[in-house]
Amino acid sequence: MSREVERVFREEYGRAVAVLVRSFGDIDLAEEAVQEAFAAALQRWPDGGAPPNPAGWIITTARNHAIDRLRREARRAEKHAEAELIYNIPPDEPDDRLRLIFTCCHPALARHAQVALTLRLLGGLSTPEIARALLVPEATLAQRIVRAKSKIRDAGIPYRVPREADLPDRLSAVLTVVYLIFNEGYAAGSGDELVRDDLCAEAIRLGRMLRRLMPDEPETAGLLALMLLAAARRPARVDALGALVPLPRQDRTRWDRAAIAEGHRIVRECLRRNRPGPYQIQAAINAVHTDAPSAEATDWGQIVQLYDQLMAVAPTPVVALNRAVAVAEVDGPDAGLRLVEGLSLPRYHVFHAVRADLLRRVGRAAEARAAYATAAELAGNAAERRYLLSRAEPDGSTTVTPGEMLEA
Repeated sequence: MSREVERVFREEYGRAVAVLVRSFGDIDLAEEAVQEAFAAALQRWPDGGAPPNPAGWIITTARNHAIDRLRREARRAEKHAEAELIYNIPPDEPDDRLRLIFTCCHPALARHAQVALTLRLLGGLSTPEIARALLVPEATLAQRIVRAKSKIRDAGIPYRVPREADLPDRLSAVLTVVYLIFNEGYAAGSGDELVRDDLCAEAIRLGRMLRRLMPDEPETAGLLALMLLAAARRPARVDALGALVPLPRQDRTRWDRAAIAEGHRIVRECLRRNRPGPYQIQAAINAVHTDAPSAEATDWGQIVQLYDQLMAVAPTPVVALNRAVAVAEVDGPDAGLRLVEGLSLPRYHVFHAVRADLLRRVGRAAEARAAYATAAELAGNAAERRYLLSRAEPDGSTTVTPGEMLEA
């Protein structure tokens, strides 16, 4: 895929699908038409150049493909009439993607299907990328997406933002989706680049939209703060050659201070509400990290306490892994390693990277190199893989400082 087409795909795929779903009421039709539009762009843009409004070109071309397909398939007359109405519909509305998120996160769908389908339609992620984000096999993920689309079609699930009374029950799945989109952008599951700014920006945009929609829901604020504080570190996470820079070695003068200030302000608002939830606690942890002027000045004791709270409300193996990292900084690498060895995350590359770092710090160099190699094998992102392979080198142990690992 040419760079320009790929850029437009990453930035506009979700918007284009959402616009066509609103217009035609058919997810499969919308997605296939948008894919055909991008295929056409691949044929035309390299020679003639991208149009002045690439997103508008994609939506218009996709719309025409959809109408042509409806005509070819000789659908009912009212379907033809509905298709023609698209010409009188504005190309976008601010909440098209929000409608699509809530449609995909309808309670009639299983949670894993909600997440997978929204990542596919809103983020434009491929099946392998979503499978990696959700830590499931590709075949399983593909089946989930197909079944979810069929469920929406067969059950007549409406394409709209729920009524205010129904919003709280639907919020958890929506926040999970936005968080996973951000995570895929923050540490891309595939490709050469560590960070995909388009996905991070899209997730933050959706987070802001959700916060406007539900201003009294502290978890929407917590998620937005979490994403802002994590994204603020982005400029320092890779060096000039695109290599990963671990948190302890990052140049904190390059962090986005405006995003940090906004994130801290939202965290303080959440604390005043005193209705803690998983995203608010994670945001508070990131606030501690970004408040420290240096890695050595980080208040790891406070971070352990916050992870204790997080384990009380969201006791997952990944949370336990993160807590083990913090415990290792407070009580030493042996204590952290004991906690890590009690976890089972065999397909999660960060687990092996954390374990490798702790093994190295307790002097078990050969085991550490093997664990780094396993982590590198599982990592889908080239930047992470290069970093992990460098740590697996026999002479790499002399260059590692405490806490130098992939961000868990």
